[in-house]
Amino acid sequence: MSFHGGFLKHQTCLLQLLHACSRVRSLGATKALHALNITMGLSPKQPIFVYNNIMSQYFSLGEIVVARKLFDRMPLRNVVSYNIMISAYITSGYVEEAWKMFYEMRVSGFEPTQYGVSRLLSCVSLDAYLGVQLHSLVIKNGLFNCDAFVGTSLFGFYERHGLLEEAVWTFQDMPCRSLVTWNSMISLLGNHGFFENCVYLFRELVRMDFDLSQGAFVGVFSAFSRPQDLECGEHLHAFVIKNGFTGETLVMNLLINMYVKCTAICLAEKIFKEVQFKDVVSWNTIVGALAKIGGPKNAVELFSQMSMAGVMPTEVTFVSLINCCRSLEIPISGESVHAKIIQHAYESNVTVGSALVDFYAKCDNLKAAYRCFYEICEKNVVSWNALISGYSNSYSPTSILLLQEMLHSGYRPNEFSFSAVLKSSLALELQQLHCLVVRMGFEQNYFVLSSLIMSYAKNGLISDALVFVTASDGLLPDVSSNAIAGIYNKTGQYYETLRFLCPLEELDIVSWNIVIAALGRIGYYKEVFELFQQMHLNQVWPDNYTFVSLLSVCAKLCDLALGSSLHAYIIKTDFSSCDTFACNVLLDMYGKCGSIESSVKIFDEMRCKNLITWTALISALGVNGYVHEALERFREMILLGFKPDGVALTAVLTACRHGGLGRDGLELFRQMTSDYGVEPKIDHYQCVVDLLVKGGHVTEAGNIISSMPFPPNMIIWRCFLEGCKSNGNAVDVDQATSFGSKEKEKALKRISIVTNIASVLEGLFSSSFWSNTYLLAIVMR
Repeated sequence: MSFHGGFLKHQTCLLQLLHACSRVRSLGATKALHALNITMGLSPKQPIFVYNNIMSQYFSLGEIVVARKLFDRMPLRNVVSYNIMISAYITSGYVEEAWKMFYEMRVSGFEPTQYGVSRLLSCVSLDAYLGVQLHSLVIKNGLFNCDAFVGTSLFGFYERHGLLEEAVWTFQDMPCRSLVTWNSMISLLGNHGFFENCVYLFRELVRMDFDLSQGAFVGVFSAFSRPQDLECGEHLHAFVIKNGFTGETLVMNLLINMYVKCTAICLAEKIFKEVQFKDVVSWNTIVGALAKIGGPKNAVELFSQMSMAGVMPTEVTFVSLINCCRSLEIPISGESVHAKIIQHAYESNVTVGSALVDFYAKCDNLKAAYRCFYEICEKNVVSWNALISGYSNSYSPTSILLLQEMLHSGYRPNEFSFSAVLKSSLALELQQLHCLVVRMGFEQNYFVLSSLIMSYAKNGLISDALVFVTASDGLLPDVSSNAIAGIYNKTGQYYETLRFLCPLEELDIVSWNIVIAALGRIGYYKEVFELFQQMHLNQVWPDNYTFVSLLSVCAKLCDLALGSSLHAYIIKTDFSSCDTFACNVLLDMYGKCGSIESSVKIFDEMRCKNLITWTALISALGVNGYVHEALERFREMILLGFKPDGVALTAVLTACRHGGLGRDGLELFRQMTSDYGVEPKIDHYQCVVDLLVKGGHVTEAGNIISSMPFPPNMIIWRCFLEGCKSNGNAVDVDQATSFGSKEKEKALKRISIVTNIASVLEGLFSSSFWSNTYLLAIVMR
């Protein structure tokens, strides 16, 4: 009797040790406990309980082999023993072993429980066929009707396998649904774009009088993705306020994200300011939103506030900032962000590193892109593609070498890898790449096929590119058909473009854009808008490229009324979707149509401006007589860090020419090479010569002509001759031009001929010299 009492006392101590061991999580302690249990022998009341606990300890410590040995040596087992081993195998990824254990359990006469079945159904790699078998077993054993645990796991299983109908049927058939079940169903509908169903189900959940959790809002907010969802989103916002969730940071972050996806960036910023406890997700959401649609400059400023608030940035923060710098096209801002990335030790992160590679590549700083690439610890295909694209965009042969290195390093290229490298390949390399594309099974990929076609065309192998048309009997996919049509457009064969695309039964938006562009280039302006109307009738909705072509036609026609009507249509459809490129063309159209106020307004409202934006505004101001404003805008552009290119300098020189700002224009011309690194082209010389002769500085104009590294064209000579004529100084021609003997003789012969013609014409015409000059220009051609 005393022995039995002592035994029970020892067993009580053993159970206490088990409890303590589960908190300590020590393999040595577990083995000691196991040894003690063997020494003491079986418990008369709980022979299996102790073994199950020790086995569970081994499993939690990752000793699944030891746990299995203990399981095999157990004198007695129960359903809990089997469930522990099933859970251990599933956690370790041994699905087949878990399924065998489940089968052995049933053979041994044990009925499956909710826990065992749910663990199997929650396994990510469980085959769909086995899951359907479990579904049948669940119904047969009545587990489906017990509680919501099994039904929720079954629902999750179907969702993971993309079997949406089966998931919905499971939800509808469940007699018991928990809050988790409802949240899962709402999330499923939201993530797959079923907006109306998702909102309806959320309303049903509210009527069920559940105590709503944050998970319910995660599901319903995931459904919002369009501007037209905004009204419903505002109602949901009111519900959040009414039910006191404004203090929950997660819910407020979801609200910010919802307003961002509905393009209500102002409301998103307002909610962000109202968040009491901002976490890094709050900051990342608003910084990312501003980077995309709210203005990159604002996003960079917000990052400064984030740093001052003491919130540590994550990789998401830095990727958004890099995208901002790429949009701004100001390299120095990207370098500042790069310094912050190094400071926070994110330069080796594959996501941040790939974004840096892409940024520097698009800024034509390939050396920096290369350095960033090799600082990434674990590269992926995206990293390789970013670097390959950078070199390919510069038409560097290094892109081919990088593709070879990528293959040797064990990475498999994807369609983007091939599309990038094909862009810069030469004829001989192209044939080898074509073979590699076929060998790796990408010859049927639409993007790779279109890149092949474009590459053949770029290398002058037009017949080889068009072979794809005959080889497919005209049944090319849309992407490749558009590539062929693009070849016709780029080679000026606009009628061939129309002949090739018009017979197609269904045109996608790209095809419509190519046809509209072709008609615009051959001067069929009326047909362009007729085709645009037909496009609407076919329910193909225009995109930015469509608007660019249409606005370009309005600019060519100088039709302000038509351009304004098109602008109104763009605003009506969704002006926020217009990117910087489309806004630049809109600004240019108003400038060419003489509505400078509209051009300035468009410019001021643009949140993301690039060099082309500034150039378009400067050109519009100059052409419309606002020369001083044009010069001021140019200086403002320089102060903001934009480096002018040849086109921008032509725009500002043209403005100086129109306004007679000789000193400013000549100074800018002299700064081109020294300050901006731009070698003057024929257009720049034409502007400065015309500027000088109109100011009476004929000799200086002649000196400029003499210093030209290439022969002047007829326009420059005409400008110079007009200056000589208007200033009554014919001798300046001989004194001001100092070419080599052959060029000088040729130039002077032309001047002599034109001067004689001018003398004859002056006696014939009573009109001003400018009319005669126009005739002289015709003769000189």
